[in-house]
Amino acid sequence: MNAWPYPNWIAHRGAGKLAPENTLAAFRLGAQHGYRMFECDVKLSADGLPFLLHDATLDRTTNGRGPANTQNWNDLAALDAGSWHSPDFAGESLPSLQTLAEFCLSQGLLLNIEIKPSPGQESQTGTVVANTAACLWQNADVPPLLSSFSPDALAAAKAAQPQLPRGLLLDSLRPGWLDCAIALGCQTVICNHKLWTPRTVSQVHDAGMRALSYTVNDEASAQKLIEMGTDGIITDAVDQFQPDRAGESQTFQARRKTN
Repeated sequence: MNAWPYPNWIAHRGAGKLAPENTLAAFRLGAQHGYRMFECDVKLSADGLPFLLHDATLDRTTNGRGPANTQNWNDLAALDAGSWHSPDFAGESLPSLQTLAEFCLSQGLLLNIEIKPSPGQESQTGTVVANTAACLWQNADVPPLLSSFSPDALAAAKAAQPQLPRGLLLDSLRPGWLDCAIALGCQTVICNHKLWTPRTVSQVHDAGMRALSYTVNDEASAQKLIEMGTDGIITDAVDQFQPDRAGESQTFQARRKTN
């Protein structure tokens, strides 16, 4: 396998559940807990700007309503994306991918960008996200890792910017899953952590890829994955798992935070 430039512990949507997901407040808090790499979700506004949001609709995590891809960026940027979480985050806004990139690059942080297309925009979103990421990180030592549940989005990202690393996200091991990852030129397969077995980990490694897991929030599951030889964990529990920053790129271990 080629050298892997990413740490073994990745904070999910910024700081898991401690702050409103996919906001700058969440990434700041995750960094305060010692995390050096973050996962985020990116989709397109009606006018084609990539921004952070997990859901297809605005209702759950903002004071907006309806499909996210029907509104222009200026309107999306004015929404409150923090009050749903707690009053302390009232007024927190949805960041654009550019805003998050500037924050990460200024702080020496790494990013896993999940391409999260609105329905019917798989190829368009993959292309725009890849082109935007290539531009924003053009002078960076380590590029962002692009991932998606959508093979069409990953194929479009590969066609647009083949040099950017890719990961296939899976919530089930459907027939042909490994061949799909290989055909897409992926560097990693990122599974629901319950799907990994010693055999599937070996299959991924034998194909020259890394085995990453989402979303791991308890110590027993993390230890099982470590013992199986997986290569990375995406977690909400940033206040429970503290990365071993001195050796996180080599040793893959975590320690429980002590009070």
